Amino acid sequence: MSYLSIPNVKIVGISAGVPKRVVCNLDQNNLSKDYDAAAFVEATGVRERRIDDVTASDLCLAAAEKLISDLGWDKSEIDAIIFVSQFTDYFLPATACILQDKLGLSKECYAEDIILGCSGWVYGLSSLASLMQSGCFKKALLLAGDAKRHVPFEDPLFGYAGTVTALEYQEGAEGFKFHFGTDGSGYDAIIIPDGGARNQISKDSFIEEKIDGKIYNRLQIRMKGMDVFSFGISTVPKSVKKLGEHFNFDYQGYDYFVFHQANMKMINMIVKKLKLDSSKVPNCIDRFGNTSSASIPLTIVTRLKGQVKPNTKIICCGFGVGLSWGSVAFDVDKLVISDLVEI
Repeated sequence: MSYLSIPNVKIVGISAGVPKRVVCNLDQNNLSKDYDAAAFVEATGVRERRIDDVTASDLCLAAAEKLISDLGWDKSEIDAIIFVSQFTDYFLPATACILQDKLGLSKECYAEDIILGCSGWVYGLSSLASLMQSGCFKKALLLAGDAKRHVPFEDPLFGYAGTVTALEYQEGAEGFKFHFGTDGSGYDAIIIPDGGARNQISKDSFIEEKIDGKIYNRLQIRMKGMDVFSFGISTVPKSVKKLGEHFNFDYQGYDYFVFHQANMKMINMIVKKLKLDSSKVPNCIDRFGNTSSASIPLTIVTRLKGQVKPNTKIICCGFGVGLSWGSVAFDVDKLVISDLVEI
């Protein structure tokens, strides 16, 4: 059973960085002869996105500097960083190692990459909190985001973002309650076919083919949209309900529900299945698109700043590539939410 209860750790701050460049999808009627901008916006809820010539680590770096300053943390006291992304700076070395140096953290800082997509923030949170719960690590940063995706640059669904979540050891804190799941039989529902060890890059990797009206080569993300949609609307409600049942709490009593920002129609169906008050479900997909592992903390930064009070209870669920999913329940007290960083 994939349940975890991790005590003695709290989220104390969240920040996010995005490119300054705004792209409005209603202005992009020339993407292809099959693309209808208005219909796309209506179907997905993605009105605009942020994209530019930056990496996820660039955005996370800027967001981390802002959050560290807002928290008043001494960088020498940061014991660990985990970087979660599908698009790291290099195959090798780990981007977390590069960020340790760029941030000026101690050379005794624990640094690790997790290669995961839309469920990545929840998985990264569980990994980092697990390392911290004994008190060996007192302060740590979870950096999560994606940019420079392997998709056509003008893909209207995806946006770029990098986020930082600051965790602190607090003995006696209730911590986090998690539920996880994986269905690897759907591994090809969201996939980049070539470029890994299984199918290494060859001249055939650059041959373009048309899939669902879009042109791709084998080094770009392709997605079985309806399979992913069905997976999301069936899996997420079950995960949230299982989380409450296993840990014996009523999920309806929580203050906010922050879901991965995959598709607005999908989110609305999840809300309906869980019988949630829509005012408890903040969304930012209209402004930023699908930002993968950054979407949950980005939503908190852009929609809940000024709304989170002491003892606020939050449930989050990330789901997607893998296929994988993870739900987490936690409460916050003095949460520092930084202003959105634009670079």
